[in-house]
Amino acid sequence: MRHAQTLRKRFCLLLLAVIGLPAAALDLDRAKDVYGPCAACHGPFGAGGKQGEYPRISGQPPKYIEQQLQAFQVQSRLNLPMYPYTRERELDAEDMKLLAAYLAQIELPTRPPVFKDSDDALARLLAMEKVMIIPRAEGNIENGKAVYQKDCAVCHGRRGQGRGMFPMLVGQYTNYLQKQIDAYLQAERPHDEEGAKTGALYRLKAGDVKDVLAYLTTLQAAEQ
Repeated sequence: MRHAQTLRKRFCLLLLAVIGLPAAALDLDRAKDVYGPCAACHGPFGAGGKQGEYPRISGQPPKYIEQQLQAFQVQSRLNLPMYPYTRERELDAEDMKLLAAYLAQIELPTRPPVFKDSDDALARLLAMEKVMIIPRAEGNIENGKAVYQKDCAVCHGRRGQGRGMFPMLVGQYTNYLQKQIDAYLQAERPHDEEGAKTGALYRLKAGDVKDVLAYLTTLQAAEQ
């Protein structure tokens, strides 16, 4: 019993270290309680599904997370799996802000850690579970860089880290990004506030989109 309690305590301490959240900045107990149901799909660290069926939400700008939660709740962005986690749970504005701040501060390294001989199995397991490496996508990297810096960087940042209401793209699953691009182009998801098909995305050729996605997979090494 004592051994099990020690392991649980160590697990909690390591979890906080992995997530990297200052206890003074957030109500961690409340944040973890609010995030709890989300982990069923997005994982304990917000890394999403291994095949991109669920997006990475850790590290996203907090304003973007808030905006999307609100959109799911009022169904201006239709997503049936998200309905019970936003509207039926009746997430209020405070919980949304807390959840967004919690996710924004989770860091997922892009390189496996270097372990010490003193690291036990639990420490090694937790450290490896948070490593997130997106496989390189095929495409013309130089063209992707040129297109991205010309048409995408003004909103998503020069290194794809996102800003304000615009999401982080680097470190996101390539097939998830492609799925969202298809949804924008098919008017299933609005790409701007006006909903008009006048943004940069609608001017890109399919080959350019492929190249941009390939370019984004080359940026993740600079994340950590």
